[in-house]
Amino acid sequence: MESIIIEWLGLAFRWIHIITAIAWIGASFYFNWLLNHLLTSEDPNVSGQLWALHAGGFFNVEKRNIEPGKLPEPLHWFKWESYWTWMSGFVLLAIVYYAGAEAYLIDPAVADISQWQAILISLATLVGSWLVYHLLWNSAFGRQSQTRSALLTALFIMLASFLLMQVFSGRGAFLHTGAMLATWMTGNVFFVIMPAQRQLVQSTLEGQPQNKQLAADAGQRSLHNNYLTLPVLFCMFSNHYPSTFGSEWNWTVLMALFVVGFMVRHYFNVRGKQGNLKALWLLAVALFIFVGTALLASYPLLKNAGAAGEISFTTVHGLAQTHCISCHAAQPTNTAFPAPPKGVLLETEAQMVSHAAQIATQVGSRIMPLGNTTQMTDDERQLLVQWANSRQ
Repeated sequence: MESIIIEWLGLAFRWIHIITAIAWIGASFYFNWLLNHLLTSEDPNVSGQLWALHAGGFFNVEKRNIEPGKLPEPLHWFKWESYWTWMSGFVLLAIVYYAGAEAYLIDPAVADISQWQAILISLATLVGSWLVYHLLWNSAFGRQSQTRSALLTALFIMLASFLLMQVFSGRGAFLHTGAMLATWMTGNVFFVIMPAQRQLVQSTLEGQPQNKQLAADAGQRSLHNNYLTLPVLFCMFSNHYPSTFGSEWNWTVLMALFVVGFMVRHYFNVRGKQGNLKALWLLAVALFIFVGTALLASYPLLKNAGAAGEISFTTVHGLAQTHCISCHAAQPTNTAFPAPPKGVLLETEAQMVSHAAQIATQVGSRIMPLGNTTQMTDDERQLLVQWANSRQ
């Protein structure tokens, strides 16, 4: 009964998380696109404008210079999309990775830590990393030396993700790197962007000149969020691709795909200013890095693909009985799963052959068995992977 409740809670909050994330990211991308495509206007009260066609209608969008003492109504704010995305994501983190720490967060082969130690490390990462990032960019150095601050931030992301790889499973480390950056993004909204906008509105209503530094800080953090979005999205769905987080090169894979995300986002940011052809090199380089990363991550899984020889099903059937059937049976004996995960059954030879590719990837990446609770040895793992490769 408990596993069924957790499953449905996970579904509810994952759905909320996806819906609110789409709303937040969509608004962010749209406003960033607007800023990159605004044209000058002869009207002194309009700092930029553009015409757009959507859903059968023509729209004129203007960025206006608001006179002190006046404020248009109603004025729409964009904040709850961010807040609900983070809150629902944190609940999911608790449901999946805290409650299921032994299966999803902890890997004894990486670090011998308890469930509560893992949870405390997770919370410290979210809070502590935000403080480091925020204090850096809120300092005089961060405002005056943006290029060097950006390099320091990139180095901090690299160091933090590397350290997470030393204490969590690959799956858990990837997810927490994304959660860390997502926390920065919502922190930017809550602690910088919204307070700045409230102060700008208050100054306008009081007929006082607007604080340009507040506007600059809000714009800067909004741009940070824009560039962090694609790397965070990758981390959020990376758990579906064990050849990334399960690779022996997983940290390198993560950093390379982060670079791909940054470059793709930068392409969309600059193409409106430079023209498509001048910015296309960014996509070409991103594709080159992506392909190279895929080859690097896949090499350990492919190098022994032809080295299996003839391994009978009888040889590996005992391994499946010991390490797989408790979850991947029509009636799982593992109480964490009321039904076989993803509908994968591994009780017969035909079923195992039909899922040979998944077996090779999941077992070869050390993702299965979950948390290696059945204590599969490296020799057993290699034998099962070789058999699976020979059946593809």
